[in-house]
Amino acid sequence: MPKKKTGQRKKAEKQKLRQKEIRNRESQLPEQPCNVAMDCEKCGRKQKSRAFCYFCQSLQRLPICAQCGKQKCMLKTGDCVVKHAGVFTTGLQMVGAICDHCEAWICHGRKCLQSHACTCPLMDAVCIECERGVWDHGGRMFKCSFCNNFLCEDDQFEHQASCQVLESESYKCQSCNKLGQYSCLRCKTCYCDDHIRRKGFKYDKNKPIPCPKCNYETSQTKDLSMSVRSHKYGRKRMDDEGDDDDYAYDDEYMSYRNSHDHYNEVSGSS
Repeated sequence: MPKKKTGQRKKAEKQKLRQKEIRNRESQLPEQPCNVAMDCEKCGRKQKSRAFCYFCQSLQRLPICAQCGKQKCMLKTGDCVVKHAGVFTTGLQMVGAICDHCEAWICHGRKCLQSHACTCPLMDAVCIECERGVWDHGGRMFKCSFCNNFLCEDDQFEHQASCQVLESESYKCQSCNKLGQYSCLRCKTCYCDDHIRRKGFKYDKNKPIPCPKCNYETSQTKDLSMSVRSHKYGRKRMDDEGDDDDYAYDDEYMSYRNSHDHYNEVSGSS
């Protein structure tokens, strides 16, 4: 019979599996160690993790490795290129290099020194809006959820709002293709009276019906004063679009209002 596993052995195996999952997991750009937030030790200003402060150019003496994210190098578990006498080392003693792409510290581990230069997430990071790289501004870098381009911290919200692609280009319901009586201004979709309510969900009579997709409060389409697509950042628009396109939106909205009023008149007379 095989030996029964002890509690300590089970715990060690679970920890080993957990560490393997962490290593294999694909982290998003804001979660990368080279792109974490940092407060300068001298001026206290918040910025992206880097070896030298972007604002006062002071040396940061508590480095974070841009590859593995550790702040302490252990003698037993680390593959140190520079052997240190103590059990562990911190600060500038664990530094092995500075990345030319992300301007962050790299520890003196052999794996980090060999792999980070070729796999740095910020290698070609140039903001699509302001065309600034990591060395040209002090903030963190992000990626647009729609076009997958790099964005700096100053332009990320405005760009993503203007770059979003609407799922609905008309007032038709997403489920049955009828004219939608309820509109969600967050996800820019419309729903009819049959598909706005979910089965097994209780609704309050005095509160607006939430959107089935994002749970945001919906509004009746006939009560909207303008098309939800004509907002400044509510729809991706081309540069060559003129005033004729705006009139087309207004005509479409007026046709919807007329059809809705006609539907109410027919329902009331019957």
